[in-house]
Amino acid sequence: MVKVVLSNPMLALTQGSRELEFAVSNYRELTLALCAQWPQMATLIERSAVAIDGQIYQDAFAEPLASGSEVFFMPRIEGG
Repeated sequence: MVKVVLSNPMLALTQGSRELEFAVSNYRELTLALCAQWPQMATLIERSAVAIDGQIYQDAFAEPLASGSEVFFMPRIEGG
């Protein structure tokens, strides 16, 4: 199981659930599972940065996820 931790903007969609678990093997499967359960999540995922086991990724779609991995979605900070 992969643990998912959501940032505040996503909590309204999950009725306040901050931590979720999914049985997936990569980041793409995870995003598909999240969007299947909450279709509105797709836009928020696109606008979020993601950290997998503490490593921040800009493009994580090919990243494998081991059982016990933690994925954290956070607001993306645009630099200027």
